[in-house]
Amino acid sequence: MAAPPPRHSLPFLLHISLPIPSLFLFLLLFVPCSVHSSVCGNLEIPFPFSLNTTIHPSIPDPFLLYCLNSTSLFLNLTLQSYRILQFLSDAVLVDFPGPSPCRHYNDFNSFSPVSHSPFFAISDDNLFALYDCNDSSLCKPTCQNLVLPSCDSNYPPACCYPLSDRSLWRNRGDFSVFSKMGCRGFSSWVFEKGWRMGKRGVKLEWGLPRNLTSCDENGFVVNATNVSDGVRCSCSDGFVGDGYANGFGCFKSCVKNGRQEYGSSCNTKQRRVLAPLFIIASLVGLFCILKRPIKQTTLNSSHTNALLQKACRTRLFTYHELQQATRGFEDNAKLVDSRNGAIFAGVLGDGSRVVVHRLQCENKADVMNVLSQIEVLYVLAHKHVAHILGCCIDPDNPPLVVYEHPDNDTLEKHLHHQKGIKQTLDWYRRLKIATETASVLAFLQCEVSPPIFHNHLESCHIFLDTNFSSKVLGFGLLSSPTEDKSHPLEASSFHNNDVYDFGVVLLEMVTGLKNSDLPMVALQKIRIGKLEEVVDPLLYYHEKPPQIKEQIEIVADLATRCLLFGRDGKLRMSDVSKELTHLMKENVVFVDGGSMRMPTIEETFSNSSLLQMISMSPDSILAP
Repeated sequence: MAAPPPRHSLPFLLHISLPIPSLFLFLLLFVPCSVHSSVCGNLEIPFPFSLNTTIHPSIPDPFLLYCLNSTSLFLNLTLQSYRILQFLSDAVLVDFPGPSPCRHYNDFNSFSPVSHSPFFAISDDNLFALYDCNDSSLCKPTCQNLVLPSCDSNYPPACCYPLSDRSLWRNRGDFSVFSKMGCRGFSSWVFEKGWRMGKRGVKLEWGLPRNLTSCDENGFVVNATNVSDGVRCSCSDGFVGDGYANGFGCFKSCVKNGRQEYGSSCNTKQRRVLAPLFIIASLVGLFCILKRPIKQTTLNSSHTNALLQKACRTRLFTYHELQQATRGFEDNAKLVDSRNGAIFAGVLGDGSRVVVHRLQCENKADVMNVLSQIEVLYVLAHKHVAHILGCCIDPDNPPLVVYEHPDNDTLEKHLHHQKGIKQTLDWYRRLKIATETASVLAFLQCEVSPPIFHNHLESCHIFLDTNFSSKVLGFGLLSSPTEDKSHPLEASSFHNNDVYDFGVVLLEMVTGLKNSDLPMVALQKIRIGKLEEVVDPLLYYHEKPPQIKEQIEIVADLATRCLLFGRDGKLRMSDVSKELTHLMKENVVFVDGGSMRMPTIEETFSNSSLLQMISMSPDSILAP
């Protein structure tokens, strides 16, 4: 049934009596022009959620949602985004981070941001299917007979664990407790009253601080179950609505003579004003439609500002602020100067380190393209893409994109032992960085539509965090293969350039060298079987066991194929990622004559789509 009308509707609304279909049509038409009703795809956004900070300015930022391409709605918590599948009365049902709705072995850490949020919490109503657990005592017989969706029917049986059991998982805890019990992954379903079967996803309960909650006069405050100090509003018995004074409020509801009635008509004689009301409501609805702004077919400032707000919802920097952070964009602060634009290191006024990417835009179309790609990168929040903090669009200066500054500088600095680098990269770390970088490039090209290409990858574009995990930045945001329809091969040329550039980076990781002649020099040595003459001395190639030597040779061969076949499309980034991933899956590496366990690929890349990608052929990965 449709939501009741807002409380500020005309007084005679309190005396009407309408059948249910007529009531729905009436409510649809009668919402005044000043009432904000946000929709994304097939989801109508209820209070306190919104798409615009001006609608509910006092509501905390996590309730500000993001609508991608007018079809997919996202909730952003810290550095992770979750696609909303459905709004429930006390919660939101969200999808697992990743491209596939039936992705198996979801990462236990993918919902860790929720455990740190003061406004959201994992609901007890979630039913977990745990996979490959070492301890069978986790399985609970109380939920084994429930009907689950068929998307997991081709997989081995899972261990069933309802979070309401709480024998292992505790309120406000994350899911790492299950990995400690030897489980390799999970799926989740939710069962609500009235549902014939469970729905796949994770139910996140939400709650507002009490000082920000204003309930309707016919509503009351309800404490959230799992959100500490969080509350919601609910309508008293005999009333319907969302319960919020700033939302739809609460309206008296009753059934008379088989029809649903609202307002004082539940206590007084009906008044037959149906026809006049529909005439007035239709006129009001028509007036609202006519008052809507006409969509512009050309670029204008309002369109740019709207896209700017979406692309930089986290923070809008001023040009002066970033100019100060980079000391006037001086050369000493410059990290990279390539065809993708200059990249500077900077320190903001609060002391936080950032990376500022300065782009050269020639027209408004360039600006719009930059903003749209920033928007996609921000929403994806991939663990191997440097996190975008915000941007600056100043009419008198080049656009600026602001990234986080990972703590361990760039791959280039580590490979070439530049100032400030105290630790060298051993072979395992180099292979790990190469695999992570290939995986994120393949993901952006194969699983994002339209695809995102780097267009000029170098080792200086690969930053490292404290765990030596890669964080790629410096994307060529001005270059889009969809811009010029007269060149149908343009997209493949971007793709192939990424493969070639990645081959150069692989050679740099193997040899420790960087110069314009590196591909030619290294290729000559590799092709005549003298790889050992160009291997980085710090890898101690001659002292390594045969297994490590073989890995270095395989990577050198892969780099050669990237250079020879990348540009003509015979080798794709998904192929490269697949080969490196299989190389990383070896469980034992040899160090100084001894051995140690290498993390499995599930542990290393658990919250990306890489596991799914390597189980598919390259052709199926690239299929539209």
